Amino acid sequence: MPAAEADSGVPPTLKEKVRRLPDRPGVYLMKDRIGRIIYVGKAKALKKRVSSYFQPSRGFTMHPKIRALVDMIADFDTIEVKSEPEALLLEGKLIKQWKPRYNTDFTDDKRFLLVRVDLREELPRFRLVRLRKDDRSRYFGPFAHSGPLRKTLAQMRRQFGILLSDGTPTRLPDGSWQLYDDVRAEIYGFPSSVTTEAYRERVEKACAFLEGKSREWLESLKSEMASSALRREFEKAAALRDIVFALEKTLERPRHFERTDPTVVSASGSALAALREALALPTLPDAIECFDISHISGTFVVASMVRFAGGRPDRDNYRRFRIKSFIGNDDFRAMEEVVGRRYGRLHREGKAFPDLVVIDGGLGQVGAALKAFVALGMEPPPLVGLAKKEETVIFPDGRPPLRLPLDHPGLMLIQRLRDEAHRFANTYNADLRSRKIRESLLDDVSGLGPVRRAALLDRFGGMERLRAATAAEIGEVRGFGPKLAAELHLFLERKKAGPDKTP
Repeated sequence: MPAAEADSGVPPTLKEKVRRLPDRPGVYLMKDRIGRIIYVGKAKALKKRVSSYFQPSRGFTMHPKIRALVDMIADFDTIEVKSEPEALLLEGKLIKQWKPRYNTDFTDDKRFLLVRVDLREELPRFRLVRLRKDDRSRYFGPFAHSGPLRKTLAQMRRQFGILLSDGTPTRLPDGSWQLYDDVRAEIYGFPSSVTTEAYRERVEKACAFLEGKSREWLESLKSEMASSALRREFEKAAALRDIVFALEKTLERPRHFERTDPTVVSASGSALAALREALALPTLPDAIECFDISHISGTFVVASMVRFAGGRPDRDNYRRFRIKSFIGNDDFRAMEEVVGRRYGRLHREGKAFPDLVVIDGGLGQVGAALKAFVALGMEPPPLVGLAKKEETVIFPDGRPPLRLPLDHPGLMLIQRLRDEAHRFANTYNADLRSRKIRESLLDDVSGLGPVRRAALLDRFGGMERLRAATAAEIGEVRGFGPKLAAELHLFLERKKAGPDKTP
C-alpha cells in the first residue's frame, strides 16, 4: 500500500515517536485507538516511511481506503530488522498472524506442489501432493512449477533407484523386492531387485538430495527477492516473499517425526560426521547450541538460543534472553552479553559446554561471542558463525571463510539450527509485542508514567487482572494515591463499557 499523508493534526506524542525512529529497514504496525493492529507494512527506512503517514496533504487525491486507514491511526509499533528482504518476510508473517483489516490476505500455500515421502511404508515412495498434513511423513517444497519438478523426480528415479507414485513393486520369494518390470527403462546403474534395507539407503540419499534442491531454490528466491526490492519492484518482491515464506514453513519437520524415525536418526548421524570433518572438530558435535539476536520496535533487543542433540532439536533446553547491560540496538554487545550469561552460568553450575557453538552472523558477531569467553577467563568450545548472505562459515581463529556446497549435510544441519534460532526469537518477539499492545491502553492515562505503569503490571501481572481491580486495590500500588487510583479505575470502567473491547 502506498504511503498516505494525513491532513488532520498529529498528537505530539506521535511526532516525538516518529522523530526517534531509525533510518533502517523494518516493519511497522499501525494501531487504532484501542490498540488493535489495523495495518502492517514494510519499510526500507522506518523513519521516512512512517513519517509519511503524518505529513500535511500535498494536494493529491487519496484512495478512500487509504484515507480511512489514516483517519483510524492512533499509534504505531515498529520492528527493526537487518535487511529489506527480511522486512518483506517478517511483514508476511505478521499479516498472517494478526490479519489486519487493511491488509490483503497472503496467497494460500496450497497452490504449490510438495513432495511427500511416508517413511512408515516398507518401500517409501516419492509422491506429489498440494497439502501438507500433520503426519509422520517428510515433505519437500513447495515448488511453484510442476514441470521442472516432475523432471527432477524422473531424474532422481534414475539417479537413486527410488519409487515414484506410479511404481508397482513385486515381492520376490526370498523376501526382496523387484521395483520395476522394465529395468532398462526405469533404472540405470541400480538393480531392480533390492532388499528393504538397501532400498531405504537409496531413499535416505534421495531425501538429502531433494532437501538440498529445496534449500538451493530457497536461496535463489531470496536473492531474486532482494534484487527486486533494490530495484523497487515491490509487487514482484512481495510475490517472491510469499513463495519464500511458504518454502521455509514447509521445510520445517514435525517434532514427533524428528524424535522417533530411524531414518532421520541415521541421516542426523551422517550430518554430524560430515560437519566434524568440514570444520575439523576434535569430536563429533553431538551437542550444538546456536544464538540469534533480534530487535523489537527499535527500543530493546532480545536473543534466542536453541540446542540440538544428536542432530535433532532439544527443545527442553532452548533459552531466550532480554538484554540487561544496555539500552539500544547493538548486535555485538548483545551477543557478547548473552553468550557470557549462558556459559558463565554453565561454568558456575559445573555443567559441560556444547561440542559446538554456532553464531548467526559474520565476523563481528563471532568476535563478540569470543570476547565473552575472554572476559570470563574461560577457554571457549569450538565456535563458528554462519553468515546468512552467502551461507558462509566464519571461523574465529584466522581460517578463511568456508563455502560448503548447498547440499552438504553438515551445512544443512547448521542451517536448520540457525533457522530454528531465528524462529524461536520471532516467537519471543510476538509474545512481547502482544504484551506491549495489550498494555498500550495505559498510555492514554494522564499522569501515568513508565515507573507507575511498571508498578501496576508488577502488582497485577497484566491488563486482565488490572481491569478487574477495585480503586482501593489500585491505590495500594506504589506511587498511587486515592485520586489517581480513582481516575484510573474510572478510565478502565469506561473502556469496558464501550462498544469495542480492548484485546
